[in-house]
Amino acid sequence: MEKTDRLGPPGLAKTLPLRRWIGLLVAAAGALVLAAQFWTFVRAEPVVWQALLGGSVAALATALGTVPVMFSQRLSDRVQDTLFGFGAGVMLAACAFSLILPGLEAAKAHGGFGTGGWAAGGIIGAAILIGGAALMAMDKLLPHEHFIKGREGLDGHAARKLRRTWLFVIAIALHNLPEGLAIGVGYAGNDGLRANALATGIAIQDVPEGLVVAVALLAAGYPRWIAVALGMASGLVEPLGAVLGAAVVGYSAALLPWGLGFAAGAMLFVISHEIIPESHRKGHEAFATGGLMVGFVLMMLLDTALG
Repeated sequence: MEKTDRLGPPGLAKTLPLRRWIGLLVAAAGALVLAAQFWTFVRAEPVVWQALLGGSVAALATALGTVPVMFSQRLSDRVQDTLFGFGAGVMLAACAFSLILPGLEAAKAHGGFGTGGWAAGGIIGAAILIGGAALMAMDKLLPHEHFIKGREGLDGHAARKLRRTWLFVIAIALHNLPEGLAIGVGYAGNDGLRANALATGIAIQDVPEGLVVAVALLAAGYPRWIAVALGMASGLVEPLGAVLGAAVVGYSAALLPWGLGFAAGAMLFVISHEIIPESHRKGHEAFATGGLMVGFVLMMLLDTALG
């Protein structure tokens, strides 16, 4: 008897790959068109271009931090927790000196509800809470996996169906998105020196962050090259977030205080919900706190010297 294709009539198995290749080509062509339009937009907006460069430096710093993983097995838990604390300190200082304080100044100038201290504080306070709530909603709705706490998200079944690698990638993206937004909003709302100080501080803390991410992936059982590749890729969210933040806030001066406060709130959520608990969970609180204070002082000096 003549064998028939289990997928359907004869020839269907050959047609499906052809359609798949056509679909891929169409999708690739659409992606190239979008990329060209994106590049044209970025080059036409000086602030957005600066934000893209600042976000790209941060992404490069993340990639640089993963390189030692290619040559060593792991970091001690004490060193990892100290680096977590250092990153939290840098981000805390960036929130205070590069986002909240400029946001208060911008609210007094462009708030639209008066120029008094109470009105400005109310605008920034509301924006901080909105930024934190937005990150909390993303944390609850998107399935993702932490290195220690395990899987989280609204639908546990959906999380189980995703490959574990992608759960880590989503968690890293949730962590890095506020940093990219902060860089973009910083360039839209600050002078060049202060914005450069913010981007430099975030890039400095991204080096140990990239190292910790790659080490954690390696400890979770991933091959060394996958751990390094994912650690490098985790920083790519930051230039995208930077462009988004600069484009939205640069659209209207009235949005500037709201954007600065939103970015600060998103970063504060990540610091309190992710980084500090992660750094204290293995019993090295003193080292994590010491790292936090050193990171805070370093970012404060950067902002003071460059801003």
